[in-house]
Amino acid sequence: MDYKVSMYLAYLVISVGLTIWVATTLSRNGLVFLEEVFSDGKLARAVNHLLVVGFYLLNLGYVTVSMRSADNPVTAAGALETLSFKIGFVLLVLGVLHVFNVLALNRYRKSRLRQQATRPPLPPAGMLPPPGVGPFPGPHGRPGPVPPPAQA
Repeated sequence: MDYKVSMYLAYLVISVGLTIWVATTLSRNGLVFLEEVFSDGKLARAVNHLLVVGFYLLNLGYVTVSMRSADNPVTAAGALETLSFKIGFVLLVLGVLHVFNVLALNRYRKSRLRQQATRPPLPPAGMLPPPGVGPFPGPHGRPGPVPPPAQA
């Protein structure tokens, strides 16, 4: 068997194995984060499952598309160099996808927590006068009634 076929087989075995390992790790450990984000266990499990399916589709699709190599390694060292480049790129794609997912979910979580806040994010700067009372001082130095508009 020539080096290119061996490289392809090793690439598929390593890439698919890494994809399965990363997906199960993220699924298991990410569920806690998703339950915090959504504050609903059933919804968190459903989103977790959808994220895992999407992860498999994206990563395995990328692995199969990028399997083709223009290099024709003549030696085992050349095959290993090409293989390491390809697997390294798959891992970089996995990392970037993971970072974007975490950032998007964290942004959603912060927005949900802001909406659930019972007090405003800043303390009030002052009090508004009651309706019908203007800023003009009345008797005893307190605001009095709003004067009628001037007729021209």
